[in-house]
Amino acid sequence: MLFRVIDIETTGLALPAEIIEIGRVDVTVDDSGVRIDKPKSRLYRPLHGIPPETMAVHHITEADFKPDTPTCTEELLRSAIWSGGKPDALVAHNCEFERSFIPAEITDDLPWICTLKTALRVWPEAPQHTNQVLRYWRGLTLDAELAMPPHRAGPDAWVTAHLLVELLKSATPEQMIDWTARPKALPTVTFGKHRGAKWADVPLDYLQWMARQSDMNADAVACAQEELARRNGPRAAA
Repeated sequence: MLFRVIDIETTGLALPAEIIEIGRVDVTVDDSGVRIDKPKSRLYRPLHGIPPETMAVHHITEADFKPDTPTCTEELLRSAIWSGGKPDALVAHNCEFERSFIPAEITDDLPWICTLKTALRVWPEAPQHTNQVLRYWRGLTLDAELAMPPHRAGPDAWVTAHLLVELLKSATPEQMIDWTARPKALPTVTFGKHRGAKWADVPLDYLQWMARQSDMNADAVACAQEELARRNGPRAAA
């Protein structure tokens, strides 16, 4: 299988922010083993500048753009996704972010794998589930020239590619695709008086209250419903 790991840097967290860098790493898994290609990345000049608070995350500034650096058009984005052959799946850490900037018209029918959602299910005991924390928690030894600095598209895609290979030791691509379509499996409650508690330790009445909320974080509600179903059967989550 050919997995194409994608990472983007942008001028903000949501549209109409613009993509200003895209990185990709191809991971091939076949009978001969696993091959992780070196990362490729490309900068794109924004039309509306970069806010300083965003520069402080990825440290991309106007000085990084050459006079001929293009703006990220749909055509260039399609080329970045598709050049090098059709992958079997696109991969990103917290792929909801990438998918909010890369429209389905460009990715067509390609399935996505979210290594964040997969890691939450495979490694719930991890101290945190960012790609950099997981990198060190799993003891990955990576070439610093390719893995650094963080919050740049090429290095982050390189780290995520290695996390994908680690996750493939415990889960199938089909499982990962299925988990990607579901809410995040949060290891613990993330708010309120039971913040930090494992779902198995949360009182029944609190779970029932959470499961009825329509304006609460959807991932948390789904976790409460799953815990209710685990304890009492599917009807308890209704």
